[in-house]
Amino acid sequence: MSKHKAKIAKIFEHPISGNIDHKKVISALEHYGAKVDMSKEHRAMIHYEGKEHSMTISHRTELSKDSIVKLRHFLEEVGLTPDKLK
Repeated sequence: MSKHKAKIAKIFEHPISGNIDHKKVISALEHYGAKVDMSKEHRAMIHYEGKEHSMTISHRTELSKDSIVKLRHFLEEVGLTPDKLK
């Protein structure tokens, strides 16, 4: 499994992992074709397949569990799930 696919798969783990680095997630999303815009307000706007998702980026490197759940729902909606990735 590629490191990018492994990072996306980690978002779908149960129970939710508490140590998912937002920089690695963004890198994986960009690898699969998402465009990510970072704002000064600690937000990442993820654009993929005509849809967008806003994700809060804290000063810590780990995503909150709430952010992970919301990102998981977005990825399911756009079809970026581990079973569909190469």
